[in-house]
Amino acid sequence: MVDVGGGRWLVGLLAFLGVMGYSLSVAVVTPALPLLQEGLGTSAAGAAWALTAMTLSAAVSTPVIGRLGDQFGPRRVLMVVLAVAVVGMVVAALAGSLAVMVVGRVLSGIGGGVFPLAYTIIRDVFPPERLASAVGLMSSMLGLGGAVSWCIAGPIIDHLGWRWLLWVPVAGLVPGMVAAWWIVPRSAVRTRVRIDWWGAALFAGWLVAALTALTQGMDWGWRSPGVLGLLGLAVVLAGLWLWVEGRVEAPLVDLRVMRRRGVWTANAASLLAGYALMAGGVLFPLLVQLPESTGFGFGGSATQAALLQLPASIGMTVAGMAAGLLDRRVGSRVVLMAGGVLTGAGYAFVAFQHEDMWQLYVGGIARGVGLGFAYAAVANLVVAEVPVGETGVATGINTLIRTVGASLGTQVSAVIVVGVPGEGGFVAGFAVSAVVMAVALVLAMIAPRRRRVSMLGQWSPDSVSRM
Repeated sequence: MVDVGGGRWLVGLLAFLGVMGYSLSVAVVTPALPLLQEGLGTSAAGAAWALTAMTLSAAVSTPVIGRLGDQFGPRRVLMVVLAVAVVGMVVAALAGSLAVMVVGRVLSGIGGGVFPLAYTIIRDVFPPERLASAVGLMSSMLGLGGAVSWCIAGPIIDHLGWRWLLWVPVAGLVPGMVAAWWIVPRSAVRTRVRIDWWGAALFAGWLVAALTALTQGMDWGWRSPGVLGLLGLAVVLAGLWLWVEGRVEAPLVDLRVMRRRGVWTANAASLLAGYALMAGGVLFPLLVQLPESTGFGFGGSATQAALLQLPASIGMTVAGMAAGLLDRRVGSRVVLMAGGVLTGAGYAFVAFQHEDMWQLYVGGIARGVGLGFAYAAVANLVVAEVPVGETGVATGINTLIRTVGASLGTQVSAVIVVGVPGEGGFVAGFAVSAVVMAVALVLAMIAPRRRRVSMLGQWSPDSVSRM
C-alpha cells in the first residue's frame, strides 16, 4: 500500500472516483428506461423498478455500511461493498427478465455505502485544513456522475444498445477495486462493540415501507389500501426503532449525535436539497418535451432535454469543488446560505420566465450551482460536528435523508403537474421548489458558525454547546 502522507491525494482521488462510479451506475438507467421496458417486455411502472430497487437498497444499506466502516475500518468494508456492487451490476447487465434485473439492481444499491466510507477515508488521511475541500470535491462527484451519464448515454444506446450502458460502471469499478486494495491504507484499530442488528432490521423495515409507499403512490393511488398500509407499517416500525435505539448500548444511530444543531440542520437541509434536485429532474424534461400545441411546451426531443440538464450538472460539479475553498474562508454555514439563495432564485426565475429555452438554461444553471454548494456544505457540517468514530454512520444517515428528499421531489412534482392543469402545474412545481429552498436558507441561518478545529483534527466537546 502507498504511504498515506505521500499518497494522500491519490487516496482521495480513488475515493472521489468510487463515488462518481456509483453515481454513474444510478444515473445511466434513466436514459435507458424506455428501451429497458421494451427489451424486458415489461410495463413503464415495471421498468421504473430498475431505478427504484437500487434507490431503496442504497437507502437501507448506506447507514448500516457506515456503521460497519466505523467499527471495522473503511478499507475492509469498502472492498466487500465494491465486490457486491460489481456482482449486482453484472447481474443487471445480463438480466433477461425484470425479476433478475431488480435483483441485480438491489445488489448494486449496496454500493451506496461508498459515500460514508469515502467520507471516513478522507477524514482519516486529509489534514484538518484540507478536509473541507476534499469533502466538497466528494459531493461534486454526484453532479459529475450525472453529467457523464447524459453525455455517454446517447452514443452508447444508438451504436451499441442499452445493455452496454449498464456495463460502463463495471468497467470503472473493477479496476477501482484493485486500486482500492493497493492504495487505501488500513485504519487505526477502532473500538469493537456489538453491532445493533435489531436496530438495523427495524430501520430497514420502516424505511423500505415508507419509501415504497412514496414511490408507488402515483401508480397505486395515495388512498389505496396498499399505500396506507405501508405508511401505517412504517410508523409502527419507526416507533419501535426509536425505542430500541434509545436503549441499546451501541445503537446503529446515536440519537444524541443526531440532535446536535450542526447535524440536524444539515440533515433537514439535505432533505430539501434532495427534493430540489429531483423536482428539476421531473419538471425541466417534461416541459421541454411537451408538444408546442399545448401553448407552453417546446416540442423538444429527449436529447434536447438531456442537453438542458448537462450545464446544470457541470455547474453542480464546479460549485462542489469550489465549496471546499469557500468553506475555509467563510464556513459551511455561509456556503449553504449561498446554495439556498441560488437554487431558490433559479426556480423562482423559471416559475415566471419559461417562454424561451435560454430562460430554462439560466434557471437550470443557477439551480445546479446552488445545489453544488448546498450538497458540499451539508456534508461538511456533518463531518465537522461528529466524533471521528461516528463519521461513517452520520454521513450515511445524511445520504439516506437526501435520498428520501429525492423521492419526495419526484413524487410531489409529478402529483403537482398532474393535479394542476396546463401551464399552472409547472409554475406551481417550480414555485414549490423555490419555497423549499427558502426553508433551506432558514436552516442555514440556524446552523452553527464556523467551529474551531484542533491541530489534530479531532472532534472536540466544544460543539456540544451548540446543540
